[in-house]
Amino acid sequence: MSHLTEEPIEPAALLAAVRRDGDGGLALFVGVVRDHNSGKKVTRLEYSAYNQMAEKELDRIALEIAQAHSGARVALRHRIGSLAIGDVAVVVAAAAPHRDEAFAACRAGIEAIKARVPIWKKEFGPDGSSWVEPCGGAAHASSGIPDFPQTH
Repeated sequence: MSHLTEEPIEPAALLAAVRRDGDGGLALFVGVVRDHNSGKKVTRLEYSAYNQMAEKELDRIALEIAQAHSGARVALRHRIGSLAIGDVAVVVAAAAPHRDEAFAACRAGIEAIKARVPIWKKEFGPDGSSWVEPCGGAAHASSGIPDFPQTH
């Protein structure tokens, strides 16, 4: 399954994809486009990505989360292209036998996406456009995923 899409994301479909009968905890993070940032009006966003590298990194993140959070299973999806205010930009769905693992896996997923995946955001507003939140801006450790050796 591809993690990147130019089509609208359906959070419920991702949650259903990770749920198993033995899971007692489900957690969902849905990031949406808002109408402001840093005191400036935002009218739309454009996300772009180094697709091949982003897909590999998202695969790696999902594997690391499964290894770091007992019994957890996650689905990660990020929009690319032009998004309007209120559009879903990113979804992390997590399922696990217990709520603690589900919450932790979900949080680790979004933090790792923000810190490690080569996706760039350009904001548009009445005053023009600007690039924000470059990939790798947050520390890797903030993802809650222990460091694993990189495999190529």
